[in-house]
Amino acid sequence: MFADYSMGELTAIFAMQGFAGLILFSIFVLMALGLAIIFGQMGVINMAHGEFLILGAYVTYITSHVFQDVMPGLFSIYFFVAMILAFIASGALGMFVEWALIRHLYKRPLDTLLATWGLSLILQQAYRSIFGAREVGVTIPDWMMGSVYLTDMIEVPINGLFVMGLTVIIFAAVGALMFRSTWGRSMRAVVQNRTMAEGVGIDSEKIDRLTFGLGCGIAGVAGSAFTMIGSTGPTAGQQYIVDTFLVVVFGGAGSLLGLVASAFSISQAQSILEFFLSGSMAKVLTLLAVVGILMLRPQGLFTLKLRK
Repeated sequence: MFADYSMGELTAIFAMQGFAGLILFSIFVLMALGLAIIFGQMGVINMAHGEFLILGAYVTYITSHVFQDVMPGLFSIYFFVAMILAFIASGALGMFVEWALIRHLYKRPLDTLLATWGLSLILQQAYRSIFGAREVGVTIPDWMMGSVYLTDMIEVPINGLFVMGLTVIIFAAVGALMFRSTWGRSMRAVVQNRTMAEGVGIDSEKIDRLTFGLGCGIAGVAGSAFTMIGSTGPTAGQQYIVDTFLVVVFGGAGSLLGLVASAFSISQAQSILEFFLSGSMAKVLTLLAVVGILMLRPQGLFTLKLRK
């Protein structure tokens, strides 16, 4: 597999594929961050999580056209507005779904799986009816175009650097929100002992709704980032939902450190293997490796220690 390449070529290939893996890692982290909040903290298997990502991507697509047609002078900053709108739209839809559907199915994980899978099909058809079956893309602002050349053989796309920087900021913000804010302490109290939390005055239903909305809102921001590196279609979210669940389970449900470690491992393995093998074979080998590790360590790479 490596015999046809010189040492210099292999170094450049691993560097380029490693950076491509970092971009994929950023999308995995943003997707898995929202899913980990919902699945790890609430025990809800949200099979429609990919469709919340696509909602954020379509909001970004609409915003880019509005700025192009109505405010072309401000087009260079449209993406920042699109991220905020994507978070609001996906978060609001998530809170509505929690109120209308999810709150009736708590402690019934198989029922939530089936219900959210049906929701994903409904949302896919809604996107297909509104935006059409063909994939669409956004126009990237000029300041995101181009690459940073590290060597003659290694270049780094500027939009990829932006996506990674955005991931770091959102991850830090969510970590601070969960572990440093009153809402975060209330959420963790509800997870550990709902009855006791309600006994000290915490509104558990409100916490559940806000938690589900936050997880879906982060998926919407991931959708905005996704438009920087790929096109958007009604079923594009399903391409990432399995990998995202794999990241959450492999890292350990509820562990932010495990999420980062598993997302990095899976994204780098897929990116490098895809260059030397087919994309499907890369996924198969990555999945087999993860399954083998989970057989030895079923709780995942990291676990939260909860008081029993």
